[in-house]
Amino acid sequence: MILITGGAGFIGSYLQAELFSRGQETVVVDWLGTHGKWRNLAPHPPAAVIHPQTLDAYLASKPTIDMVFHLGAISETTATDGDLVWETNVALSTRLWQWCTAHGVRLVYASSAATYGMGTAGFDDDVASLASLAPLNLYGWSKHVFDLHVQAMLRNAGPRPRQWAGLKFFNVYGPNEYHKGKMISVVKVKYDEIAADHAPTLFRSDRDGLADGEQRRDFIWVGDVVDVMLWLLEHPEVNGLYNLGTGISRSYLDLAHAVCDAAGAPRRVQFIDMPASLRGQYQSFTEAKMERLRAAGYSRPFTTLEEGVRRYVQDFLVRGRMYR
Repeated sequence: MILITGGAGFIGSYLQAELFSRGQETVVVDWLGTHGKWRNLAPHPPAAVIHPQTLDAYLASKPTIDMVFHLGAISETTATDGDLVWETNVALSTRLWQWCTAHGVRLVYASSAATYGMGTAGFDDDVASLASLAPLNLYGWSKHVFDLHVQAMLRNAGPRPRQWAGLKFFNVYGPNEYHKGKMISVVKVKYDEIAADHAPTLFRSDRDGLADGEQRRDFIWVGDVVDVMLWLLEHPEVNGLYNLGTGISRSYLDLAHAVCDAAGAPRRVQFIDMPASLRGQYQSFTEAKMERLRAAGYSRPFTTLEEGVRRYVQDFLVRGRMYR
């Protein structure tokens, strides 16, 4: 059996769908809430849904679990409740590491490209390089703290799960994200603007020498992210901390044009001022270094931005198809 924390969320429910299609028994740990998040699981229900507050008691009952995909987190980059973020993103992750270690269970956990901050120290996913990173927000810092905890355990030859892998997700987009509110992907936001017959809006640059719309991110199709997790499931010998992007940064202007093209709309973009709350905290460039994952044996190509956006817009959004 496989346990997926955050399994009703964006990436977790897409993973759940793939495992369900393989006939794999799963247990999801998540809040379903009252805003329709259950629809992410409706076509491919797990064997059970565990409330996060009862997870410790569930694990104490000694369930037969082969692998844990730990994707649950407070993921808002604007989060301000330090106690809640610490408990969810650091303390829970630590308890799961310890439980998996004690019971011989494999563990894959979600880190984040937010750990890289402005990217001035580069995007090297080698555990040894962690000390140079400076996250910009509470969310990124919490993910960085757990990566540092893992680094310390490895350096001190401490006990570890039978297999462990941390994945630094870059900018993931695709279906099943509709519950995310203001944290929904830029692809969906731009499509909604176009569908309302508005020009897609982009933030003006807040950096000297960087043109409006030329802020660049490593955008990755959710299906590629899940393919890597399934590959880890199939390769228990692979351990380590790995970036998970495409390895190619693309501009927000590229993305807006891709959405326009996929929606059959003219390429028109309106620039707006960046909110004061984001100035000085906005990643203007991210690009995953993918050499370590490739060296570990993952060889499948990643979906191009144009193809991923076309797939999302034409196979899901245009059709009103909201879920995988």
